[in-house]
Amino acid sequence: MSVLRRTLALSGVLVLAAAGCGSNSLEGGSSTSPSSAPSSAPSSSGPDLSGSLPAKIKSAGKIVVGVDASYPPNEFLQGGKTVVGMDVDLFNAVAQKFGVTVDWQPAGFDTIITGVQGGKYDMGISSFTINDKRKAQVNMVSYFNAGTLWATAKGNPKGVNPEDACGKTIAVQKGTTQLEDDMPKRQAKCKAAGKPEIKLVVREKQDQATSDLVGGKADAMLADSPVVLYAIKQTNGQLEQLGEIYDAAPYGYVVPKAETAFAQAITEALKSLNTEGTYKSTLAKWNNESGAITDFAVNP
Repeated sequence: MSVLRRTLALSGVLVLAAAGCGSNSLEGGSSTSPSSAPSSAPSSSGPDLSGSLPAKIKSAGKIVVGVDASYPPNEFLQGGKTVVGMDVDLFNAVAQKFGVTVDWQPAGFDTIITGVQGGKYDMGISSFTINDKRKAQVNMVSYFNAGTLWATAKGNPKGVNPEDACGKTIAVQKGTTQLEDDMPKRQAKCKAAGKPEIKLVVREKQDQATSDLVGGKADAMLADSPVVLYAIKQTNGQLEQLGEIYDAAPYGYVVPKAETAFAQAITEALKSLNTEGTYKSTLAKWNNESGAITDFAVNP
């Protein structure tokens, strides 16, 4: 499956920050994104979905969203405090269909789903790849398609082959599908072939994994395709794509298991945005239009 995200600064130059597809435990920050919040009046075009809001959200007039803001271009911090990115712009537009604003709460990627389950967040939005494990924990609303992609230093000086990375040092973010689903299979192949295991450098944030690769602490990294492509662009030629995108799968908004009706209403908001052209224009703003989908669904 796939995971992606984030930008960071390295030697005075942009590097990157990232966060990926998965979440499990509970904690986070308290920064918000005031400049990106939509109007509290329902969008004038398309359906008024305010009647589908859970009582807690309707009363508060806002949706509290847990987000790992280290995964550019999907979600990252601007100016150290404002959460911006593709996911932010798109869901702000979704929220406008309900006539509420969004309170973006930065959190550790692997804490968000537990936070949603425990009521700390109304939703989780952080480039979560939809998979069976997550669907067993929460409702997931599909809104975008991404895959996994590898990157290495320019020229691949360590000769990394994603299909035979045994013995190589690979950076990956904690809690992502790349770490939890992809790597165990590759490690099993190395063991079966009698080769040394892959040396994993597991980082809390994607920007740290990217920094490890740029700084030579890792031979390669893998993450969600949009995040890797953005990292390559932001590092000004220090990194390059390794192989092709694989295991394409949809990203999903994380909604509490008990709120299926709300999750279904979110699909209606996405359909309306697609009809208006807002959906695709938002993705295009972040050079992510290739990940557009039309089959928005709950737990696809």
